[in-house]
This record gives sequence, C-alpha cells and structure tokens, in this order.
Amino acid sequence: VQLQASGGGLVQAGGSLRLSCAASRSVFSIMGWYRQAPGEQRNLVATITGGGSTNYADSVKGRFTISRDNAKNTVNLQMNSLKPEDTAVYVCYGRNAIDFRDYWGQGTLVTVSS
Repeated sequence: VQLQASGGGLVQAGGSLRLSCAASRSVFSIMGWYRQAPGEQRNLVATITGGGSTNYADSVKGRFTISRDNAKNTVNLQMNSLKPEDTAVYVCYGRNAIDFRDYWGQGTLVTVSS
C-alpha cells in the first residue's frame, strides 16, 4: 500500500496551500498529516477517520482543514493563514483498518516566508 503526497511549495506568510495524498488502496481507517521541521520530531497536524471525525493540533486549529474522499482514497489538507512556523516537511499518514499498521508517504516540503 502506498501513499502519494503532493501540493507543497513556497508561500508568503498569510497565504494558503492545499496538500493532497492519494492511497493506492482503500484500507485506511484513519488518514492524516504529520509534519517535521528541521531538528524537531515529527508531530501530528491533523487526522480524519473514514466517518469524518477530525482531530487537529492546537497550533493549526481554525487555520487548517482536513478532508477525505473515501471513494477516491484521498485525504486533503487546506492550509490557510500560514505562518513561518508552519514551515516543515509534511508527511501523509494512514492506519490500516485490518492490521492496524501505520503507513507513511513521502514528505512534501512547505516553506512559509515572512
């Protein structure tokens, strides 16, 4: 099972970006995004269940919105009001509904300039 992320880039503070992640198979009970800034550990950004329940890091609440299309096996992250501290590599995540293993996609770099 693979997770393919896209949509990173360079944006000015206050701008917006949209990340997308496509799963090769429909096996994930939970999908979401984590991020890792240079020199820091990987941290949760947002997750969403197949039923649409969401969870956000406090630092992104009110600015980021996660959504999921179960028919297309995709998860998206709409990021608004971006701040320089949002700069990180964003990694797509999925938890297999059958064996509960965690899967990780390749990262996509988001850079927010001040």
